[in-house]
Amino acid sequence: MCFIERADNEDLQNRPIISQLTLSIWYCFGNIVGYGVEFNASTAAGRFLTAGLYILSLILVASYTANLASDLTIAKSQFIISGIDDIKNGKVPIHRIGIRSGTASEDYFKAEIYGGSENFYPLKSRQHLYDSLLAGIIDVALSDSGVAEYATNNIYCNLTLVGNDFDRGAFAIVIPKKWAYAQDLDVGILSLKESGKIENLRQKWFQSQYCSDSTTTITTTAIEIKATSGLFVTFAITTFISLLLFLWSKRYNIKNYLSQFISKKESSTTKEYIQRNSNQNSERT
Repeated sequence: MCFIERADNEDLQNRPIISQLTLSIWYCFGNIVGYGVEFNASTAAGRFLTAGLYILSLILVASYTANLASDLTIAKSQFIISGIDDIKNGKVPIHRIGIRSGTASEDYFKAEIYGGSENFYPLKSRQHLYDSLLAGIIDVALSDSGVAEYATNNIYCNLTLVGNDFDRGAFAIVIPKKWAYAQDLDVGILSLKESGKIENLRQKWFQSQYCSDSTTTITTTAIEIKATSGLFVTFAITTFISLLLFLWSKRYNIKNYLSQFISKKESSTTKEYIQRNSNQNSERT
C-alpha cells in the first residue's frame, strides 16, 4: 500500500518513510479486522488492493465464526454425565432418571444414590425404558449392563452407555432339589467355560455391533492452513494485479524516466568519445 499510494495520497505525502510504512501496515490491518482507518485509497490500484483485503477479511471472519460455532455446538452435545458418580452428585434431576420398578436397579438407587427417595421416573418395562429415553422424557436410566450393551449396539443406535459398571450381582440357575442331572449340568457348564464356548456366546450376543460408531463418536475438524491456502493465493493474485495497475497508471512516467536515463547514458558516452578523440589529436600534434 505504501508503494502504491505514497505518491498520490495526500495522507501519505510529506511524511518520513517509516511513518508511511506504519500507516500502510495499519491500513491493511484495519481493513482485515474491519476496524477502519483514517485515510482512504485514492488510486485504482489501491482500491483494488483494498477490495482484496475486504474479501480476505470476510472469508477469514466467516470461517472462524463457523468453526467456533461448530466447536461450541459439539461441546454442548457431549454427554451430560460420565458415570454413576455424576448422578450421585446431582448433575441430573431425579425426576429425569428412569428406574424400572421392582428390580435390583431400584433397590440400588434407593440405597446408594438418593437414600430411599422415590421421586425418580418409574418405568414398567425395558421397552418403556428405551421409549422414554428416545422420546426425551428422561435423560438417563439404570439397566443391566449385558442387556443394555446388546440393545445399544444392535437395536437402539441413538442410545449409548456411559461410565463403567457400578454394581455387580450374582446370578444362579434354579433347579429342583436333588435333581438327577445337577452334576451333569455342572460338568456341562464347566466344559463350555473351559472350551471357550461361553466366551464366544458372550461375544456373539453382547459384543456384536450392528450400529455404527459414528452415532456415538463426536469429532471436530479444525480449519487448517491448507484449507485456506486458496484464499491466500487469491489475495496474492489480487496484490499482483494491483501492482500491474499501478505500473500501468505510471507508464508515462516510467517511459519518460527510461528515455531520460537512456539519453543521459548516450550523451555521456558521446562526451567520452569526443574527449578521447580530442586527447588523441592533441597527442598527434
